[in-house]
Amino acid sequence: MSNNSPSTPNEAPEARPLGIVINPASGRDTRRLFARAGTSSPQDKRNQVERILVGAAAAGTQRAVLVRDPFRIADAAVAALGVNIEIDLQDIQASANPRDTATAVHRMREAGCGALVILGGDGTSRLVTQQWPDAPMLPLSTGTNNVFPWMIEATVAGAAAGVVAGGGVPIAAAAQRAKVVRVEIEGEPDDVALIDAVHMVGDSTGNLLPFEPELMRTLVLARAEPAAVGLSPIGGLLEPCSREDDFGVAVQISPEGKKQNLLAPISPGLYRRVPVREAGRLALGERVEIRGPGLLAFDGDRERALGPDQRAWLRVERDGPWVIDPSRALLQAAQRGVYQDRTHWHDHRDDAGGVDCC
Repeated sequence: MSNNSPSTPNEAPEARPLGIVINPASGRDTRRLFARAGTSSPQDKRNQVERILVGAAAAGTQRAVLVRDPFRIADAAVAALGVNIEIDLQDIQASANPRDTATAVHRMREAGCGALVILGGDGTSRLVTQQWPDAPMLPLSTGTNNVFPWMIEATVAGAAAGVVAGGGVPIAAAAQRAKVVRVEIEGEPDDVALIDAVHMVGDSTGNLLPFEPELMRTLVLARAEPAAVGLSPIGGLLEPCSREDDFGVAVQISPEGKKQNLLAPISPGLYRRVPVREAGRLALGERVEIRGPGLLAFDGDRERALGPDQRAWLRVERDGPWVIDPSRALLQAAQRGVYQDRTHWHDHRDDAGGVDCC
């Protein structure tokens, strides 16, 4: 457990900084060429970061930690912010690769951040979790096939994370431990997925094209959402499983033998028939064995190759990061009077004719 994790839901919180993790590449990869996904530009992210900071400052957060990125998203967002929050903008010599996220999270953990807002997709949140397994986080969607992040307005995201980081609401009163897929690989380091882990044959690591259902064999899901896009609805359209449910879903897929052809949205605007042989609930801690050859993909990223007869075991556990629920956090803030009698608030835009309602 990190020192930011709660012991009881009513533990008195202390004020800590808010960390903002920005993946400048999210929402911009080549998968958009083969589906109908939208894009997220650096300007979009800059505006989101600015709104997150405004929301966090209004919620009582006094300090925010960010790192500089090659697209100058963080620099532009804080350049003329004009609200009362101290900015710690660190230079990590970022080069727009996954190591930047790991380094940023390490810096924010060392700075004692009480919450993180993560701009990215499922894969970005997974990178954060690998670096900080029980991180207090509010993931905000800017990627392609997103199930793990929230799709909410950035001001609200900043406010919800801000009331936690700023000490207005304890993390356990605002958040829940996420389910994750724990992965053991014979002879190799363990791994983790936040939403989906899939065994594939005839594919290659690093491939960014949409998944071909005929190449899938076993799919293990921490969440099987029928209203999602990606691999999650393959389970969700057969055996729904939400973030609240204390079980996972396993799906066996085969191009041969007894099966049903499930029509599922595997990418934005892209449906494929999936030859499902079997789907069912998976109890927490129940292991699914996989045997190579093939590869394992986690949260949309093809990463780990399996040799012939090399084994791996997948299981769903509720021991992932603390994920802040915006509605729950702000309900707690309202009940605790976080926004009442706030005489110190100032936004420079009010000096230009806006209305200071706070």
